[in-house]
Amino acid sequence: MAGNQRRRAARTSNKKGAVVGSGGQRRKQLKGRGPTPRAEDRTGHPAARRAARADKAAAPRGGRRSGGGGKASTEVVAGRNSVLEALRTGVPGTALHVGTRMESDDRVKESIALATEAGIPVMESPRGELDRMTDGAVHQGLALAVPPYEYAHPDDLLGQQLSGTPLVVALDGITDPRNLGAIVRSAGAFGAHGVLVPARRSAGMTAAAWKTSAGAAARVPVAQATNLTRALEAYRKAGFFVVGLDADGDVSLPGLDLADQPLVVVVGSEGKGLSRLVRETCDQVVSIPMAAVTESLNAGIATAVTLYEIARLRARR
Repeated sequence: MAGNQRRRAARTSNKKGAVVGSGGQRRKQLKGRGPTPRAEDRTGHPAARRAARADKAAAPRGGRRSGGGGKASTEVVAGRNSVLEALRTGVPGTALHVGTRMESDDRVKESIALATEAGIPVMESPRGELDRMTDGAVHQGLALAVPPYEYAHPDDLLGQQLSGTPLVVALDGITDPRNLGAIVRSAGAFGAHGVLVPARRSAGMTAAAWKTSAGAAARVPVAQATNLTRALEAYRKAGFFVVGLDADGDVSLPGLDLADQPLVVVVGSEGKGLSRLVRETCDQVVSIPMAAVTESLNAGIATAVTLYEIARLRARR
């Protein structure tokens, strides 16, 4: 009979829901999922993509023995004019990506010819792939993948196996890669043995720096230091004199008596000049005489003038 049913447990559910134990399901359903993630941490969110691009731009580029560490990443030169200029100036590439079904012009044909001559693989890539590689930049169906630059170690520039009196250019707060490329080019033209850059708050050897160096980056080593002040102190202990370049220098460039000695020429940023610790590390602070007080030179031009004058003074002695 209905009233004589002997069940050890009541019904688990009816139209109104569970009668006895829910097996902990309700507790799981009520468990919070934690705070809402920031927009920068949400995959696919525009803020997350912007943050990723900013991290990529700020990350130190480098390879073996780089003072700043960091994960190396491949860069991409996008656009027909930019790719052609990069290939003409000898920027190393790992692959030239050419869009499918696009109208080619002389720039595309010359880029393919230069890449083939340099042994760079030429790959046909769909537009979507090019968009992804270039992060949405205007690529015009042409993109060149550039490998991370392999920095030298600061000790490699000490000059034990270098010909002539050692000469090193150190950069303090130079953040424009085009200025860095121009300085590397001047270093190669006037006999400097290398360029030293800090690992942080400094321009790195990007594709833009490679292009501006006009191929000199393949001949002039660029070293990366974790701490610029300590690296300069190490050079001093090794027998170098450290000369800072600043508009308020105590010594005029033509009167540089240390020109024939092993030198490190430190170049500060155009806006802030030399940082306090770097300035205190210098043996002398040198200025370039100019006709007008209000005139100034950017870091690349100032370095070229200084290196030329040092080369001239060394030739006379």
